[in-house]
Amino acid sequence: MIRLEGIVKTYGPRVLFQNINYQFPLGARIALVGANGAGKTTLLNIICGLDDSDSGLVIRPKQLNLGYLPQEPNPNPAANVLQECLQGAQRLQELLKRMDTALERMTAEYSDENFASFEKAESAFRDAGGLALESRGKGILNGLGFPAAWLEKSPKSLSGGWRMRLELARIFINDPDFLVLDEPTNHLDLPSLVWVEKYLQGFPGTLVFVSHDRALLNRLANYTLHLQRGMMTPYTGNFDSFLEQREARIAEEEAQADTLKKRRQSLELFISRFGAQATKARQAQSKAKVLARIKDLEGSLNLDEDDSEVSFSLPTPPSSGKEVLKIEGGSIGYTEVLSRGINLKAGRGQKIAIIGANGIGKSTLLKTIAEHVDALAGTFTLGHNVTLAYFAQDQLEILDENASILDNVKNASTSLTDRQARSLLGSFLFRGDDVFKQIRVLSGGEKSRVGLARLLVQNANLLLLDEPTNHLDMSSADILADAVSDFEGTVIFVSHDRTFIDNTCTHIFAMLPDGRSSLFEGKLDDYERLAAISDFPNVLQSDGGLSTPESQNADKNQKNGKDNNPKTSSEASRAQQQNDKKERQRLERLQVRLDEQMAQTAKEISKIEDSLAALDGTNFAELLNLQGQQKNLTQQLSDAENEWLKVSEQLMEIQS
Repeated sequence: MIRLEGIVKTYGPRVLFQNINYQFPLGARIALVGANGAGKTTLLNIICGLDDSDSGLVIRPKQLNLGYLPQEPNPNPAANVLQECLQGAQRLQELLKRMDTALERMTAEYSDENFASFEKAESAFRDAGGLALESRGKGILNGLGFPAAWLEKSPKSLSGGWRMRLELARIFINDPDFLVLDEPTNHLDLPSLVWVEKYLQGFPGTLVFVSHDRALLNRLANYTLHLQRGMMTPYTGNFDSFLEQREARIAEEEAQADTLKKRRQSLELFISRFGAQATKARQAQSKAKVLARIKDLEGSLNLDEDDSEVSFSLPTPPSSGKEVLKIEGGSIGYTEVLSRGINLKAGRGQKIAIIGANGIGKSTLLKTIAEHVDALAGTFTLGHNVTLAYFAQDQLEILDENASILDNVKNASTSLTDRQARSLLGSFLFRGDDVFKQIRVLSGGEKSRVGLARLLVQNANLLLLDEPTNHLDMSSADILADAVSDFEGTVIFVSHDRTFIDNTCTHIFAMLPDGRSSLFEGKLDDYERLAAISDFPNVLQSDGGLSTPESQNADKNQKNGKDNNPKTSSEASRAQQQNDKKERQRLERLQVRLDEQMAQTAKEISKIEDSLAALDGTNFAELLNLQGQQKNLTQQLSDAENEWLKVSEQLMEIQS
C-alpha cells in the first residue's frame, strides 16, 4: 500500500510538512484532521501525485487503482450524466476501446489472427464486468439521488452540488483500491449521505478522507491522522478516540516538561552560584553537561499549543428599513424553471435558513436576489437603504483567481487601506507574505476564509450565504455561527449543516419540489411542528417533501406510537398485516419467475457458447449473429439478477 517517506513541503518561509513518514494500513478507513491551513488538501494532492513535495518519496504499488475526489468538478464533462459517470470506469473504458478497435480491424479484414484478437479483447471486457457497466452506473447514480430523467442531462446544466455528486459516481464506478476523498459529504442531502456512508463502510480498499462532519468522522474512521505545525501524528480509533488520546498525551508531556523545567532551574541555580569556585568547578561542569541534555529533552517534547482559529465578528451595519426583501410571484432557473410562485418577505434582523432537496433552486434563489442570475418571472425588491453582500458556494464566482488574497479583499471596498486589509486577513490566519498568494493556489477552506473576509469589508446589512461552512473546520464553523447569530443585520442562507442552522436561524424558508414554498418562524424543530399543523410537507424527510401531509401525519403518529382512535389503529394494523401478506406473496411469486427466467437464460447462453465453439471460423456473418445474441442474453441475465436482488431485499424488509 502507499507509503510516505520523509515528506517535506514549504511555501516561502512557512514549513507546511516536516519529515512526514507513514505507511497506510491495508483496508483502513483513515480520517485526516487538522485546522484550516494545516495542509490537509496539499497532503492529499501529494499522495495522489497532483502536487510535488520539496523532498521525500511517495511509494505506490505499480498496479494501484487510485480514486481521488477533487474540490472542483470536471471542467470538460461528457455529453450527459450517465456517460460522464461511465467514463470514470477507466479500465473498462480502455478494454472497450481495445474491443472496438479489434472489431473494426476484423470487419475491415477478416483473418484468424484478427478474430482471435477481437475474441481476446471481448472476453477481457466481459470478464471485467463490462456488460453490466451501464446498469452499475445507473445504480450508483440512483443511490446518489439522481432522478432517472436526469441521466440524459448535460452535466454542465447541473448545480455545483450535483456536479460534485457526479464526481463521486465517477470514482465509485472505477472500483479503486485506494480512495482519497476531500469533504465528500459537502453537497449531499440526507438520503444520499446515508447511501455514501454505507458504501464507504463496506469499501474493501483503503480510504483516506477529510471531513468537518464530526458524526461522519466518528462513524467511519478507525484511524485518525492529525496534522499540526508541520508534523503528522497517527492515532488508532475514530475522532472522539483521537481527542481522548491527544488530551492524555498532552497531559503526560506537560507533566514531563514540568519535571524537566524544575530540574533545569535547579541546575542553572547551582551553576550560577558555584561555577566560579575552584572547589565546585568540576561539579559545575558535570551539571552543565546534564543541563545541556535536559534542554535537548525539553526541545524534543512536541507540546501542543492552541491551534490558531479564525477570529472575527460582523460589524454593526447601517440600519435598513423594516422590510429588507420582498419577493412576489418569483420564478427562478436557467434554461428551465427550477421553482415558481415564490413569495417571501424578509424583515430587518431576521436570519432565514432556506431548506429543500438538492437541485430545487436554493442556490439559484440567492444568486437571483444578488442579481447574479436574472429572475424568470415575478419581482425581487430590496427595501429602503438595503445593501447586500453575497458569499457563493463556489468562491471562484466572486473571487478573482489570478489576483492575490490582499487584492481580492481590497477590491471589495473602496475605502480599505493595505494596513486595514492585512489586519483583517490576520484574523483569518493569512499573515505575512501569505496575503500575496493568488486565489488559484488556495485550498477550499482558504478560499472560504477569503470570501468571509470580503463580507466584513462591505459593511452590508443583508448577507446572502451559500453553504458558508462547507470547507471550514468545526471550530471555525462554530465561530461563524456565533458571528451570524450576533449580527444586527439580515441574513438569508443555505446550509445542509443542521447544527449551523439551529445555532443561527430565526426563520425557516422551506422550498418544495412542486414549486410551493413557505416561511416558518423558529428553528428546524419548530418548522417540523408548524408544518405538520398547517399540512405543509416536511422537506427534511428523505423524499424531500414529495409525500402527502396525510401520509406524513400517519408516519408521525406511527413513529410516536399514537393514534387518536384505538379502534381505527387496530383496524389499520390488521389492514397493514393483510397488505404485507399480499405483497410478500406477490414478491415470492416474482422471485420464482425470476429464478426460472435466469435458469432458462443461462441455458440459452450455454447453447450459444457451444455453437460458437463449433464454428470453423469462416462463417463471419453467423459469428457476429451468435455474438450479438450472446451479448443480449448476458445483459438480460444481469438485469434479472439485479431485479432478483431487489426483490430479495424487499422481502427481507417485510419479514423484519
